Amino acid sequence: MSNPVFYAAPGELAPLTPGDSFTLAGAEGRHAATVKRLGAGEPVDMCDGAGLRLVCSVTGADKASLTVEVREVLHEPAPEPAFTLIQALAKGDRDELAVETATELGIDAVFPWQAERSIVRWKMDKAVKGPEKWRAVVAAAAKQARRSTVPEVGPLLGTAGVCEQIAAAGLALILHEDATDSVADVARSWRDTRSRTAADGPVAGAPASGTVAGAGGVLMIVGPEGGMSAAEVAAFTEAGARTALLGKHVLRSSTAGPAAVVLLSQELGRW
Repeated sequence: MSNPVFYAAPGELAPLTPGDSFTLAGAEGRHAATVKRLGAGEPVDMCDGAGLRLVCSVTGADKASLTVEVREVLHEPAPEPAFTLIQALAKGDRDELAVETATELGIDAVFPWQAERSIVRWKMDKAVKGPEKWRAVVAAAAKQARRSTVPEVGPLLGTAGVCEQIAAAGLALILHEDATDSVADVARSWRDTRSRTAADGPVAGAPASGTVAGAGGVLMIVGPEGGMSAAEVAAFTEAGARTALLGKHVLRSSTAGPAAVVLLSQELGRW
C-alpha cells in the first residue's frame, strides 16, 4: 500500500538527503499529526508538488507538527506528453467535480473557461477567487491520489485565451458530440505521426507555468451544460484544434474531461 502524502515547499525539501530529519509544520503538519494521527515508525511521503518525493518514517509528532526521518529521495519525471484540461464553468459544482476527478487520473494542468453558454459567471472578485478555489480542489485531489505533483491551475480564459492554448499544444481536442472521429482514433494517428518525427527535436514538456500548455502537449476542451457555440467551435478549429467524439452517449460536463484523460492515457502510453 502506498504511503500517505503531505506537501511542503520545494525549498524545504530540496536540500534533504537520506538520514536527515525534517519537521512539517503549518496546516499540513497539523493535519498529519492531529487528523491522520500518525505515530512514530509509520511510513509517510513528503512531496514538493513538483515531482520530488521523500520516502520517510515518522519519528515524532505534536499538535502542530510532524517530524520524520528521510529514508529515500525520489525525483519522479513529468509524464509525457503533458495533459491539459480546459474546463468550461458549469453549474452545481460540476466543473469542480471534473477538475477533481481529472487530477486523480493524472492531469498536469487545468484552466477554467468562461464559455458563451456557461450559466455560471466569474466576474470581478470571482475571477480571482474562482481559480483559488480550484487550486484547493486540485491540491486535495492530488493528495488523495498520492501524487508527487500538484497540477497547475491557470487563470480564467475566454475564447482568445483558449485559442492561445490551442496554438501552443501538439494536439488539441474539442470534445464534441457532433464529431465524426473518435478520441482514440485521433490520438493514435497523432501518436504515430509524432513517433515518426520525434528525431527532429524535443517534444512535449510539462506545462509552462501560468501561460500555455507547452509545445507538444495534449489539450482537451470541455464545454458547458449547453454545449459550445458554433462560433467557439469555429474559432478553436481555426486555431488548430480537432473535434473528437468520446462515444455514442452524451456526457455531462463533469464526465467528459476525466473520460478523455482515461482514453488518452491508455492510447498515448501514460498508463
